[in-house]
Amino acid sequence: DKTWASLADGTPLVTAETRGKGLVVLFHVTANANWSNLPLSGLFVDMMSRVAGLDPTQQTAATTDAPQAFAPRLVMSGEGDLVSPDGAAQPITAATFETTGVSTGHPPGLYAQGGKERALNHTIKQDMLTPMAASVGGIAVAGYQPQAKTSLVPPLSLAAVLLFLIDCMATLWIGGGLLRFRTATAVLFLAIVSMPSPPSFAQDLNNDMNMQAALNPRLAFVKTGSDELDQVSAEGLSGLTLVLSDRTSAQLAEPFGVSVDTDDLTFYPLLYWPVADDAAALSDATRAKVAAYMKNGGTIFFDLRTGGLDGDGGSAAALRRILDKLDVPPLEPVPEKHVLTRSFYLLSEFPGRYEGGPLWVESSLGDASNDPGTADGVSAIIIGSNDYAAAWALDKVGNPLYAVVPGSDRQREFAYRTGINVVMYALTGNYKADQVHVPALLERLGQ
Repeated sequence: DKTWASLADGTPLVTAETRGKGLVVLFHVTANANWSNLPLSGLFVDMMSRVAGLDPTQQTAATTDAPQAFAPRLVMSGEGDLVSPDGAAQPITAATFETTGVSTGHPPGLYAQGGKERALNHTIKQDMLTPMAASVGGIAVAGYQPQAKTSLVPPLSLAAVLLFLIDCMATLWIGGGLLRFRTATAVLFLAIVSMPSPPSFAQDLNNDMNMQAALNPRLAFVKTGSDELDQVSAEGLSGLTLVLSDRTSAQLAEPFGVSVDTDDLTFYPLLYWPVADDAAALSDATRAKVAAYMKNGGTIFFDLRTGGLDGDGGSAAALRRILDKLDVPPLEPVPEKHVLTRSFYLLSEFPGRYEGGPLWVESSLGDASNDPGTADGVSAIIIGSNDYAAAWALDKVGNPLYAVVPGSDRQREFAYRTGINVVMYALTGNYKADQVHVPALLERLGQ
């Protein structure tokens, strides 16, 4: 009844006992890694922070499985950032959490109890606000909305064109060339009418986009029909392209938004596909195009908007509609020695705007696999659920556009690293898997 944490075989790891008005908590580990690596891990720091924030008056002689109070995990600083709590932050009991207001002892932030987490928001109630007077001290008060402006460009441009035409007609009339002008105009009209019709603007624009994509390698995202979602995808891939140019030798052009129904996908090595809950199934022609794209070496990065791959509804159900009747191989979370974990950075997790959701790839495509169903052993499909585009998105001056959750510079950095690894994996194939042969090659050279 005094054990808070134990190993699988029942060995106590953390024990506690109430002593007077205090609480004694013992960590049964050595100070080095001879018996356990817990003191050297980041988990140990989190555990010590949780213990330091406990309120001994709320403990019940350690007879329950977890503390009854919500201990501060991340609190809001004066600059609006989430930081680790200091000694002034106190836990809040579950019974009083709803009625607890923000104070020095209870700063706004995230409070955790076991596996639960709640937010104490720094809100301003409506009755605390009073309307500002129309004038303060004789000074008029106005809002931030811009004043209405009337553009004179259209009427002035039209007036300039009309004056030019009048001047031309007057010149022709005075010079006696008006009759010759009418004859030339009739001939020009007949020539224009007899010309074959030019290709449509949409077709010409599509051909131009294909030519640019062929001449300049770039990333692409699938248009979903939602302006908001497409904007996030465009901003995210633009930010990732900028980070790639700064950190790697991959110099990619500005990403394109493509329609899987009408556009040619051949020119794009990586296709970012955000999956909304209302995504519809593919037509037979589109399904055949997507299957050919994956079979010929293209990689599609599906990013579920809500929930994970193992869910029953939401984006998981929408992804099943998209992949219906496609020859999708078995999937698995990225293994420890998969090429994706070391294509550029060494990674063990793949966070985005959110963290915790695993990244799925084709199974049995680890180190030096040469699956005949894929090009160069590269997984043709990658599935995540951490809203990666929002984590990559940058504004024009290089500042992040969307907050990460739970939020830290480290999380955003690893989101960038995840994107870089995915792009390098799609561009370079499985060449990193050949590193497993380096010891044998060095031994052969030594002989």
